Amino acid sequence: MSEIDPRIHFRILEDIARDLSGDINFPTCMDAAILVRNSLKDPLASLERIAQVVGIEPLISSKLLRLANSVSYNPSGKRVSDLSTAITRLGFEAVRTTSLAVAMDQMLKSRNLAAYDDIAHQAWEHSLQVAAIARVLARRIGRVKPDEAMLAGLVHDIGIFYLLFRAAEYQEYRDNREAMLDLIKGWHESIGESLLHILGLPEHITEAVRDHDQPQNIEAPSNIRDILYFANLLAMDSAHGLPIEIDPGWAEKAIGDRARFADLLDEAEEDIRDLRTALAL
Repeated sequence: MSEIDPRIHFRILEDIARDLSGDINFPTCMDAAILVRNSLKDPLASLERIAQVVGIEPLISSKLLRLANSVSYNPSGKRVSDLSTAITRLGFEAVRTTSLAVAMDQMLKSRNLAAYDDIAHQAWEHSLQVAAIARVLARRIGRVKPDEAMLAGLVHDIGIFYLLFRAAEYQEYRDNREAMLDLIKGWHESIGESLLHILGLPEHITEAVRDHDQPQNIEAPSNIRDILYFANLLAMDSAHGLPIEIDPGWAEKAIGDRARFADLLDEAEEDIRDLRTALAL
């Protein structure tokens, strides 16, 4: 890829910085996810209140019902048809994850992303892979809630989707794929971290997302940050098409780390299928 003049990004980065310090320019589909998120943060919110808030957005509520009746959450095959029972079965963490997943999927389908549809879909497929692998890995080590790990995996590249969504408004990116990739490569992690703060995700998840693409020396995963790192590493076969510079010395270690947890990929395939089916992606 040829050298990109960094000045091309000044205008969009200034606008985004202004947004992040004030009223964030989210697509409308994210508003419902934020409402659900804020309701779940209220320690006094009853199950009935949560179900009422979730029920405002038919797409989120239908996905929750589908997920509650999926194999992962319903191994007995006893179906549920009301939101309160579905939320009880899933737990609040899965409700948070699903509401954000629906919002991100709707952002993915926005006309704004049409020009870079391939990048968006590769990034989404990668996010699903990381989320499923993180869930399986958390189940295996037993120190992190699986649904929390899945949430971290699902949102770890949220900065990519937001930059794609916003960049469509700027002429300099509409027919300049190299500039778009350069923007995402250089800024998706820091902007994604800011977005997660605004969305109110727990600090330990935001910290886990920070520098998730950077080489790390972890012998055995023991917390959500480690799990996200290994899940992202294991999902590199489904990488989102971004130019990633990998140090040759670290690359050799990464191959060894992937080999240690290779069996997780087979185990995670069922979770990936279940998650995709539940969300109808």
